[in-house]
Amino acid sequence: MRNLVIDQGNTSTKVGVFDGDDLVFFQRLPEFTVDAVVQVSQQYSVEASILSTVVALNESFLSELRRALPHFLLLDADTPLPIENLYATPKTLGRDRLAVCVGANYLKPNSNLLVIDAGTAVTYDIVNEKNQYVGGNISLGLEMRAKALHDYTSKLPKVEVPKHVQMCGTTTETALQAGILMGLTYEIDGYIDSFSAIYPNLSVFLTGGSTFYFERSLKNAIFAHDNLLQIGLNRILTFSR
Repeated sequence: MRNLVIDQGNTSTKVGVFDGDDLVFFQRLPEFTVDAVVQVSQQYSVEASILSTVVALNESFLSELRRALPHFLLLDADTPLPIENLYATPKTLGRDRLAVCVGANYLKPNSNLLVIDAGTAVTYDIVNEKNQYVGGNISLGLEMRAKALHDYTSKLPKVEVPKHVQMCGTTTETALQAGILMGLTYEIDGYIDSFSAIYPNLSVFLTGGSTFYFERSLKNAIFAHDNLLQIGLNRILTFSR
């Protein structure tokens, strides 16, 4: 079965096509339109489709998607999941957080998992060895940290964060870059250490647009996976059918 998965994040929309468990197509859309996803659906003879979005969509757009895409599923709080959701307020839980956790659980079931999604925001989520989503935390991503330091001060510039920084900044720019990148690196390692003390044999999955900043700089062992969210959406869609 070929499934179309659509992930609408805060900054971009990504589409993928799975043939069973194999990701056979992936693209970041320049613009999220019905025509764009229908073109992919038809090109790959898609049989079912799923949308995860962190953006509020109007009903007319959703209605168009439902009419245009085969067996369309909108991921929401009522969607059946292959893991148990223990979150106290499931309707407020980000769909992207759920999807990456389902993806990690599919790759490593019956295991204690910490799933870190480093994107616009950084999320830290726990799935336990009973295949239950426990919950997690939300923090600022790299771009948000750089913007906040600029916006909430009168003299600090807005900086771009390079992949590698020196340990001690020697200019205001390099001090900001080191503070932003190393601060988040230490935060991630701190979360891994803290959750590892609670959940034995914890496996850590790292995904998201900023993964390449951290996959080699963290002191803890991780599994870096670019398409964890897409894998999760494919798993949810298959499970729901």
